[in-house]
Amino acid sequence: MTIVETKDTLGGEPRLEGRRISVMQVAEMYIDGGMSPENVADQLGVGLDEVHEALAHYYKHPDEMNELRRKHRELE
Repeated sequence: MTIVETKDTLGGEPRLEGRRISVMQVAEMYIDGGMSPENVADQLGVGLDEVHEALAHYYKHPDEMNELRRKHRELE
């Protein structure tokens, strides 16, 4: 599994390949929601490896993720 960005899916946000689950969605459940990686995987119906890959991407790209958080807040 890998992280992909395609402009026609989820507005180009990084997501799990083959799924409409964004890196930000996983990160928000884990960081903001206080869920364990196992619970995130269970709730989203994905593998624990996919959750860890999304979180690794989140932490490797802090500037991009902060910009996405800012954009999400503006849409609320």
